[in-house]
Amino acid sequence: MGERVVIVTGSSSGIGEAIAREMARRGWRVVVNYSKSAAQAEGVAKACSEDGGEGIAIRANVAVDADCRALVKAAIDKWGRLDALVNNAGTTKFVLHADLDGLSAEDFQRIYATNVIGPFQMCRAAAAELRKTHGAVVNVSSLASRVATGSSIAYAASKAALNTLSMSLARTLAPEVRVNVLAPGFVDTPWMTAGYGEARYARVRDTYTQIAPLKDVTQPQDQADAVAWLLEGAAQVTGQILYVDGGMHVASPRKV
Repeated sequence: MGERVVIVTGSSSGIGEAIAREMARRGWRVVVNYSKSAAQAEGVAKACSEDGGEGIAIRANVAVDADCRALVKAAIDKWGRLDALVNNAGTTKFVLHADLDGLSAEDFQRIYATNVIGPFQMCRAAAAELRKTHGAVVNVSSLASRVATGSSIAYAASKAALNTLSMSLARTLAPEVRVNVLAPGFVDTPWMTAGYGEARYARVRDTYTQIAPLKDVTQPQDQADAVAWLLEGAAQVTGQILYVDGGMHVASPRKV
């Protein structure tokens, strides 16, 4: 059997980069996907090769079906197989939940196109190849899908839809392919800082650490470790949502 191959969408930075590099350290060949940051993605692909695996960077917008199919084809053309898919690419608009006028129908459509339709299209494009290898899918959702917090109402709703989509796919692609969900809480990334702004970021982070049972936020590597387990060690696990959030999903509800 050849070395295992994984596609990680949205992996030029943050959680996606951590996942790509962790899988490379475990000997996987990694398709590093990006939509805008070519230089960053090339850097991650190079790091994957230096980490002990092998990486290639491929541009694709997961909201576009043809790009999804091309992304899967790139993996097959390069390595001849596909063993796993991590749907990490996501987008949002940072809008206070009380600001109902801050979101338009177009905002919802754009967010759903990437956060819900994108993972569906990627799974559809990859299904035949994943069935051949008895592979696995991890869809990266969010704690926001459960507690209705996060960057905006549209984002939280899209992640709840992704959870339901994942349950449907877990049934549909069984028994050959396992489908699970990773639901991060607050993750310490530049994306969060840029989205909230430094002042609000600090406030949200402090509030989170006060409320979360483990009294801390997570790092990208925490999420990567969980994905690695779902791909490699969870042979009898499908249709599950794994919260990696410092226990926040069992904390008392409170605005953050």
